[in-house]
Amino acid sequence: MTTDTTAAGEPTLTIDELAARAGVTVRTVRFYGTKGLLPPPVIGARRVGHYGREHLARLALIEELQQQGMTLAAIERYLQQLPPNLSAHDLAIHRAVVTSWAPDTVEKLSREELRRRAGRELDDGDVARLAAMGVVRADGGSYRVDLGLLRLGVQLLDVPLSQEAILASRNVLVEHSRAAARELAELFRGEVSERDAQDVRSLSAHMHPLVVQALLTTFQRSLREELRESLTQ
Repeated sequence: MTTDTTAAGEPTLTIDELAARAGVTVRTVRFYGTKGLLPPPVIGARRVGHYGREHLARLALIEELQQQGMTLAAIERYLQQLPPNLSAHDLAIHRAVVTSWAPDTVEKLSREELRRRAGRELDDGDVARLAAMGVVRADGGSYRVDLGLLRLGVQLLDVPLSQEAILASRNVLVEHSRAAARELAELFRGEVSERDAQDVRSLSAHMHPLVVQALLTTFQRSLREELRESLTQ
């Protein structure tokens, strides 16, 4: 299986492999490069350009911004405002926040359409793991796919975790996320009880992405601390 970086972290994806992973065409990748939306590849032997995780994450962010209805000019301005040299991890956080602005997007796809959207081959075991994550659900001869989770789910297929561990992890995240949402909703309820409907909608629109980003940041720090402690024990 092709990886996107070497052990030293150097990009190894060709433009064809990058396009397949991102679910776009090679022509689109080149177009984004000419527009400055995508950094240039690392030129290796025989003048072959190589791409890495940052390119893949940036393509995912661009796709998400387009789904929000932003024009290419608006996307260019958005990307220009981001700090330079963001890692794939940082870009994934930005995409998660952008995704939180949109309503849930679930589409019914055939197996071939699911493979195309995933950007890779999917065997029955892969589909079962995606189902355990809550990304896909069988619906007759097709699949109902949560497009907001699909890219993340596909990336997790390469993580050496059993299906049981993935399902247990999902249950933990869902349970605690709902508990946090209930407590935050209770806190905000007192703030908006005296306001009219328009003010409530405005506050919700502004708070939603901020809360999501705060939750992501807090979770990352907590998980990092837990892992550090477990390694030192």
